[in-house]
Amino acid sequence: MAITLYIMSISVGRETVFLWLNNDLGKGADLFFNGCSYLAEGWIWIPYFMVVFGWFKKDALLILLNFLISTLLTQIPKNFIWDKVSRPMASGIPHEQIHTVQGVEMHLWNSFPSGHTATAFTLFLLTVYLFPKKSVLAIGALYAIACGYSRVYLGQHFPLDVAGGITVGIITILLSIYIKQHEKNNLSIS
Repeated sequence: MAITLYIMSISVGRETVFLWLNNDLGKGADLFFNGCSYLAEGWIWIPYFMVVFGWFKKDALLILLNFLISTLLTQIPKNFIWDKVSRPMASGIPHEQIHTVQGVEMHLWNSFPSGHTATAFTLFLLTVYLFPKKSVLAIGALYAIACGYSRVYLGQHFPLDVAGGITVGIITILLSIYIKQHEKNNLSIS
C-alpha cells in the first residue's frame, strides 16, 4: 500500500492524489473517520501498554521500543528535517476543493510522515506479532487502513504522508524485533 501511494504521489503529484481521495462521503463518514483519527493519537499507547503488558510481561521492552522508535522516526523528520513541508490547507490547493470536517482543527505544516498513520500501523504490526491470528490480522489491518485514510479524509495529510507513516510502522516493528532478538542473543551468550 505504501509503495502504491509513493508511486502515485510521485508520478501524478501529491495534490492530485489527495484530491482523488479527499471526498465528502457524508456526515456518517465524517464521524467515523474523525473517530478513527482519534484512535491513532499518541495517547492510545497508554491503554495499549496497560492491556497488553498484562498478557506479555516478558515483551514490555518490545512494546516500549515500538513506542519510542515510532515516536522518534515520526517526530524527528516532522520537526527537524521536513518541518516546512505543507499540509493540504497550506499547499496552494483552493480551500473550497478540500473536504474538511467541522470541529477538526486544521494543521498547516509538519506534514511528513503522518504520525497518526505511524501509530496505527505500528500498533497493528506489533499486535499481529504478539497475537499471530488471522482474525487479529484482518481487524488490525482494517483499523490501520481506516486510521491512515482518515488523515486524508479529514484534510490533514497527503497520501504521500500516509505512505511515510506506513513506512515508519514497518521500520519500527522490524527494528524493535531485531533489537529484542539481539538483546536475547546477548543474554543467552553471557
